[in-house]
Amino acid sequence: MDDRRLVRISKYLSKHLRHEPERIGIELDPQGWVEVGTLLEAATGHGFAITPDELRLVVEGNDKRRFAMEGGRIRANQGHSVSVDLDLPVAVPPPFLYHGTVARSLAAIRAEGLRPMRRHHVHLSPDRETATRVGARRGRPVVLAVESGAMHGAGHEFRVSANGVWLVDLVPVAYIGFPR
Repeated sequence: MDDRRLVRISKYLSKHLRHEPERIGIELDPQGWVEVGTLLEAATGHGFAITPDELRLVVEGNDKRRFAMEGGRIRANQGHSVSVDLDLPVAVPPPFLYHGTVARSLAAIRAEGLRPMRRHHVHLSPDRETATRVGARRGRPVVLAVESGAMHGAGHEFRVSANGVWLVDLVPVAYIGFPR
């Protein structure tokens, strides 16, 4: 299977399972799930046919584990801009989590903290390496350390998605360690 094709499918799924399901005529249930058959039929009708084998390869082979399939349904694990409730339980975070960004975003982060922007939650990584990869998608990465243990102690609720991304409503400036 061509890796470029799998990347295209992954991006297509991300767009329609996280942000614009209505664009191809699908409706996500309240937890973000859609029947696999419904998705494949809608993609074909939208001019982007995906085979069941390709879908399986994208879900099982994606290094970021962006998608989950169970019981004939599929959903994105996190990162939605459409309204869904992933029904993730509150979890106790490790003492530190990390956020990958770029230098041009630092002034706003210093002023306002980390905000979800167009998503439902702020996404945090469990290690610096992952945060570095996340930040590198938009340029030269800058990794911020988040005092997640202290935040949790102050009453902030954390959740962790199926692919290990930590989610929180916001990160106040006081809990962010900026590089020198």
